[in-house]
Amino acid sequence: MRLRLSNIEQRLWLPLVTALLVSNINGVIIVTIFLVFLLPVPPLTGSTEVVRTNLIALTALWAVTAPIGFIWTMKLWRPVHRWLGTGKPATAADRRLVLRTPGRVLMVPAAFWAGGVVAFTALNSQYGTDLAVAVAIAIALGGLGTGIFAYLMVQRILRPVTALAMADIVHDHAELPGVSWRILLSWGLGTGIPVLGIVLVGAGVLSGSLTGSVRQMAGTAVFLGAVALISGLAAMWISTRSLSEPLDELRLGMARVREGDHSVRVGVYDGSELGLLQSGFNDMVGGLAEREQLRDLFGRQVGAEVVQQSLERGAELGGEELDVAVLFCDVVGSTRLAVERPPHEVVELLNRFFAIVIDAVSREGGTVNKFLGDAGLCIFGAPLPHDDACGAALRAALEIRRRLRSELPGYDAGIGVSSGTVVAGNVGSAERFEYTVIGDAVNEAARLTDLAKQERGRILVSETCVVGAGAAGDGWLRAGRERLRGRAEPTPIFKPADDGAGGGYGRLIPAVKSRPHRSKSDGGRI
Repeated sequence: MRLRLSNIEQRLWLPLVTALLVSNINGVIIVTIFLVFLLPVPPLTGSTEVVRTNLIALTALWAVTAPIGFIWTMKLWRPVHRWLGTGKPATAADRRLVLRTPGRVLMVPAAFWAGGVVAFTALNSQYGTDLAVAVAIAIALGGLGTGIFAYLMVQRILRPVTALAMADIVHDHAELPGVSWRILLSWGLGTGIPVLGIVLVGAGVLSGSLTGSVRQMAGTAVFLGAVALISGLAAMWISTRSLSEPLDELRLGMARVREGDHSVRVGVYDGSELGLLQSGFNDMVGGLAEREQLRDLFGRQVGAEVVQQSLERGAELGGEELDVAVLFCDVVGSTRLAVERPPHEVVELLNRFFAIVIDAVSREGGTVNKFLGDAGLCIFGAPLPHDDACGAALRAALEIRRRLRSELPGYDAGIGVSSGTVVAGNVGSAERFEYTVIGDAVNEAARLTDLAKQERGRILVSETCVVGAGAAGDGWLRAGRERLRGRAEPTPIFKPADDGAGGGYGRLIPAVKSRPHRSKSDGGRI
């Protein structure tokens, strides 16, 4: 029966076999020392022969059981080996098989120790009932302690295989006894079994079935106490490490998540509550990563400020009145551009145009509220307040014009800026809505944008915005008055001091002149 081991099995097979071998050898040595030198039994006729007979029987039993145990262990391991060889994700049956492997492997030493109880009880019954009972109890306690230690070691060694079996699945219940049982096993190995041995020896001495000198009984107590100290330390080390290591991984994972790393995952290699905790952590981080992705996508569509406001205030329909500055920009000659150039070039140019608009507006603390085809609506003062909304809007308009002419020569846009009181909030229905601003300032900015397309400087601003900008409006000149659609009185209009190319404007817009323009904001005529 030969196994061709995979890489992971090659790393685990030797530690697995070594753990089983060492734990059983230690158990045999402890029980042998106790029975031969420390058990306070009555004097036996031919005691030397009794010891020699038991040692010969122990050697013969070990010579037979060791190879059988190795072959049996390989047979129990074969289903796990077969699954690892496929390289496929574990099914529910594969997962149960891996999780139960430590218990299944434990059957090998358990069977041999149980056989040892029967064999040595029968062997020593010819020398006296008290001796046979004492030997049986000692071997049984030794086998129990050996089994607990082997189980804890094998479970720890097989963590890499368990992690493969439990990867990429949702865990909603513990598939093995919990942490409390693991702690109880450690207590049994380190405290319960040695103390029980001391109690049984004391009870035997009191009942008269065990006799011996005070020195011999003291030696028995010291030996069992030393076993309790050493085995207790080993058991608690294994148990605490099995708890602290996954908790440390979770702690480090939480620290990375707190720093913004949502790609971190921890291994799931425990079938108890710890495995549920590990799986839950991975699910939580996956949910956070998905939420951040949605937040990022949402923020790219409506603006990070709108996202933050939605998270803080909730997604309710309606709005509030705010004093804002509005910047509207629209590409000049977009129809001709779409006819003369292939669609992918048009999209690329629009992306470069909007990148300039977004950067310039963001630097001034504004928000790009929406894109309307080849036009953009930008707001200063909503959803976040702005101390100098009008001044920021004017500076952003000049920066957009400057960068368009330097970075996209031959590609220009009309820019209109206005200010006033608007209603800002969510508009739509409970199923679908968007954050927007509604008010006369928005319509005015859009209509000024259409007028600006016909001017050399490409920027026109309402008087209310220039006045509201304070010192930032000093470099703006009156360009005339224009009667906009829906208004009885002409609107005073301002322009920059130069056209952005180093030259002056001269008088561009005659006073009180009405001309038709199409507006993207309402599709009507001004």
